[in-house]
Amino acid sequence: MNLLAPSRADPAFRADVLAGFRMRPRAIPARWFYDLRGSQLFEQITELPEYFPKLSILPLEADFMHPIEPPPEIARLAKLGFFPGSTIGNMVPRTAVNLLRAMVETLGIGAMLLIGIDRIKDVDTLVRAYDDAAGVTAAFNLNLLERINRELDADLPVSAFRHRAVWNDAFARIEMHLEAVRDIAFSIDGEAFTMAAGETIHTENSHKYGPRDARLLLRAGAWTPVAEWTDADDRFALILAEAQPPGTAP
Repeated sequence: MNLLAPSRADPAFRADVLAGFRMRPRAIPARWFYDLRGSQLFEQITELPEYFPKLSILPLEADFMHPIEPPPEIARLAKLGFFPGSTIGNMVPRTAVNLLRAMVETLGIGAMLLIGIDRIKDVDTLVRAYDDAAGVTAAFNLNLLERINRELDADLPVSAFRHRAVWNDAFARIEMHLEAVRDIAFSIDGEAFTMAAGETIHTENSHKYGPRDARLLLRAGAWTPVAEWTDADDRFALILAEAQPPGTAP
């Protein structure tokens, strides 16, 4: 037992993990992947041949889920929001719409937004991108259990889980799960849990959007698409949209 772990843990992390293990089906928000080790693994994932080849990613830590007050020196300038990755795909549609509306509040009416949205592709391609041959994505997923053990005084048997990536066609998304390969019992922060073989922990969603779906999502978030670009294989889209005042039509 690591007696120091509970004092170091983020209270929100503890609350989300315990709530996730209590619910059925079990689920943990994907934001908790990103401790130091998880961030290092994600950087490796972005360099894999199966994941958006030749795309450079320079991360910036920020809470973009809420409106951000721009610095006074740029408050009066025309603004372009740049959200190039497909991070919006990790959110269920209602959360994605909330984010888009928060961007309108941050940037203001008349601002532009250049946003990257991943397209729906053939299932084999999608599954391979989230279950790469080198096993880096699997390590990224399993590291969440290592973090729970380290920070929440837990004794999850990591070797009793396997990484799974599945396409959920009804929701147009790849889902990442951690599946128990045998019956197990464990504790987290002093609370006891059991899982049966085959039971999973849902750890991430990655929604994919067709052209019309993406435009509808943006409009629901108060952005009007004005231009769109895709790669040669139509696998990924960049959409330019404008924040416009709400109309009076129903």
